[in-house]
Amino acid sequence: MSQTNASSTVNLIPRPAKCRLTGHDLRLSLPVPVYAPSMPEISPVLQTFIEESAPPDGVLLTLIGQAAASDNKPGLTISIQSDMQAPEAYDLVIGPGSARLTASSPAGMLYGLHTFLQLCRIDGSEVLVIGAEIADQPRFAWRGMHLDVSRHFFPVSFIKIYIDLLARHKMNMFHWHLCDDQGWRIEIPAFPRLTEVGAWRIEDGNRYGGFYSRSDIADIVEFARKRCVTIVPEIEMPGHAMSALTAYPEYSCTGGPFTVPTTWGVFDDVYCAGNEKTFAFLEAILSDVASLFPGPMIHIGGDECPKERWRAHDLCQQRMQQEGLGDEDQLQSYFIRRIAKYLNTIGKRLVGWDEILDGGAPAGSTIMAWRSAEKGIEAARAGHDVVMCPMTHCYFDHYQADPAGEPKAIGGFSPLDKVYAFEPIPDGLPAELQDRIVGAQANVWTEYMPDSDHVEYMTFPRLCALAEVLWSPRSMRLWDNFAARLRSHIKRLDKIGVKYRRSDIS
Repeated sequence: MSQTNASSTVNLIPRPAKCRLTGHDLRLSLPVPVYAPSMPEISPVLQTFIEESAPPDGVLLTLIGQAAASDNKPGLTISIQSDMQAPEAYDLVIGPGSARLTASSPAGMLYGLHTFLQLCRIDGSEVLVIGAEIADQPRFAWRGMHLDVSRHFFPVSFIKIYIDLLARHKMNMFHWHLCDDQGWRIEIPAFPRLTEVGAWRIEDGNRYGGFYSRSDIADIVEFARKRCVTIVPEIEMPGHAMSALTAYPEYSCTGGPFTVPTTWGVFDDVYCAGNEKTFAFLEAILSDVASLFPGPMIHIGGDECPKERWRAHDLCQQRMQQEGLGDEDQLQSYFIRRIAKYLNTIGKRLVGWDEILDGGAPAGSTIMAWRSAEKGIEAARAGHDVVMCPMTHCYFDHYQADPAGEPKAIGGFSPLDKVYAFEPIPDGLPAELQDRIVGAQANVWTEYMPDSDHVEYMTFPRLCALAEVLWSPRSMRLWDNFAARLRSHIKRLDKIGVKYRRSDIS
């Protein structure tokens, strides 16, 4: 067996930064012993991984105390070395008698374990592990997936499946789009009508909708924590707010009444920027959201906000005059800056779509560049961290092939090879600003995805391609090589029942 760099010849996705086949394959009896230190920060991650590694999904593991590792019995020994340079790095060495995984953090340990299982082949009551030396770390810190649960609602069970699939592909950010015009999906006890009214719409004569209770949220947050996935909740403002305004029309400019929309698009009614009570309402919601999600950021939307109601409303015009604002774009900037300032007081940072650049985005905010790569450059030049998600490559609600043979989608065209060709660092961005690109994500808008099977069909195998874009060194990304590894990787997807788009694989 070759002993050269051989990450191209083992079927690992995403491709490791460095991988050398040693020729010293390891044969272990099942269940495979795992020797690990007893550390509070890694125990939940490791225990969850081991509990869920049983066939047909993978190789059965069993946790053995660290002290037993001194017996030099065959198995996998794990250690944490916090002085490793990259926070999610790991080294994995598969030798003739044992395997050793060294990680910089619980996340690095988890990623190393996923790689270990990808190297395993079950052979009766034993497992054969390909002999390799791997030194691996991600290229980008933000490796994310978004999911819109407003246009169509998905149960807790599927949200967990989605998060688990992210973790299996070494992705670490889940952007949860919890509200939009067509539905409010998170329980806020201080404002019960948000879920009593805003979570439901009449569709084909039937009441459609749903929401996540506080216990649901706590369950999902803990599930994600054990998989080293950070949840970024999104509470849309000042536009895309019809579900909330149907429940509480007093925070609009016109006072309503409204109904939760049953069609897609952009609606003129938005939160009133001139009413002080609007900000008290939103701050109370954000405070509650912050208490539920331990991650450092909250996404506040900021996209596609029409200004017609503000132009015609006395309170909004008075606000502009009082604050010395020249136009309604500056009024939106005032709105976003005020929300950002409040988030800072409760220990959270603001994330917004790239429209919050219009009129000036708050210092310290993270910009999601969706309209174009040029918006990412603009945000980086303005001193913001940037998550790239241009709709040209990263909108997984776009068609994957000729629309004539595909289920209805919103439009666009983003086949698998196009996603794999995506480069998060935009052309034209000066070298000194490239660190501002913290990563990228794909966005899954669900107007035309009524159930979880459809979401999986639109997401896979495109997620596999994006995972490699965000993890692997740019110089190692080769389409033909990826396609060959993907043909093997889909067997793993089959084992866990993913409803991927099969015609992409030949």
